[in-house]
Amino acid sequence: MQGLTWETAEDIALALYERHPEVDPLTVRFTDLHKWVTQLEDFEDDPAKSTEGRLEAIQMAWHEEYEENS
Repeated sequence: MQGLTWETAEDIALALYERHPEVDPLTVRFTDLHKWVTQLEDFEDDPAKSTEGRLEAIQMAWHEEYEENS
């Protein structure tokens, strides 16, 4: 598997869901989301390249995963 980057929202979302299956992604603040993403083992991008739009895309993809499995 290639490393995770800000461009791989769906892959990041899946990794976050696997790591935090009990968390409703819509309750996570962007500051915490940013921290959790950059702490993922396979995350290889520059933390400073994050944007609100990218975090929102990750949050929405994670929410989809959460809804499908709840």
